Amino acid sequence: MAGTLYIVATPLGNLEDMTFRAVRILKEADLIAAEDTRHSKKLLAHYGITTPTIACHEYNEIAKTHDLIQRLENGTSIALISDAGTPLISDPGYRLVSQAGEKGILIVPVPGCNAAITGLSASGLPTDAFVFLGFAPKKQGRLDSFLNDAAHHKATLIFYESPRRVIRLISSSITAFGDRQACLARELTKQYEEFVRGPLSSILSTLKARETIKGECVLLIKGADEQPVGLSTEQMEAMIMDGLNQNMRTGELAKKIAGLANCPKSRVYDMILALKNRS
Repeated sequence: MAGTLYIVATPLGNLEDMTFRAVRILKEADLIAAEDTRHSKKLLAHYGITTPTIACHEYNEIAKTHDLIQRLENGTSIALISDAGTPLISDPGYRLVSQAGEKGILIVPVPGCNAAITGLSASGLPTDAFVFLGFAPKKQGRLDSFLNDAAHHKATLIFYESPRRVIRLISSSITAFGDRQACLARELTKQYEEFVRGPLSSILSTLKARETIKGECVLLIKGADEQPVGLSTEQMEAMIMDGLNQNMRTGELAKKIAGLANCPKSRVYDMILALKNRS
C-alpha cells in the first residue's frame, strides 16, 4: 500500500503553538520533508522528534518531487513542513501535493498556524471576506499592475512582504488604492510581535521614522468601498474635465483625484478614458 502524505502546520515563532496532533504525526511519519532542515532542527529537538529529515525547498522541489512520490508509492509516509506556518501558503510543496493527488496517494492536512489568518484575526479590519495575495512582485512595473488589478476587491486584502520591501509596497498601495485603513502585522507570535493600525499613510510614516525594520511582515488593507469616499461621481467628473482642460497627464490626474476621493487609481483612470471618449 502507498504511504500517506501529511501536510503539517508548524509554529510561526512561538513553539508553544505546535498542536498535539502535529507532534504525534511528525514522530510517527517515516520521513519529514522540510523546507530547511537546519531551521526545523530546533523545533524537532524541542519536541524530541527524531524522524529522519530531507530538504524540499523552492530550489530543489522539482527534482525532489519525483523521489518523494516514489517513496510514497512504495509505502513511505511523509510529513511535509515549511519553515513556519502552513506549508504551500507562499511556501514550497505545490508540485508534490499536486502529483500525489494525481497518483491517488492519500493526502492528510494537519492544520495549525498561518500568518495570514493570524494577522487578520487581530487586524481590526473586516474578516467576513478576504483575498490572500501572497508576496507582491519585486519589479515596480509589475507591482503597479498587480495592485491596480487588486483595487476593485471589496474583501480585505492580505499581502506577505519582507521588511526590506514593505515601505515600497505601502507607498505603491496608497497610489493604487488611496489612503485606506490598514494594519501591518510584524514578527507574529514572537517576542517583538507588533501591530501598526491606521491609514496607510500613517503606517508609512511610522515605518519611515525607524532606522531599521525587522521580521517578516503581513500587510492587511481594507477592501474597496461601494462608492468613493470624500467625492461624489459628479465632483470627480468635474475635476477630471478641469484637469483635461489644463492638459494634465492622465496618470498624474488619476493619482491626484484618487488621493482626494480615497478610491483606487484604476477606477479614476477608467473614468478619465470614458470622459475622453465621450468628448
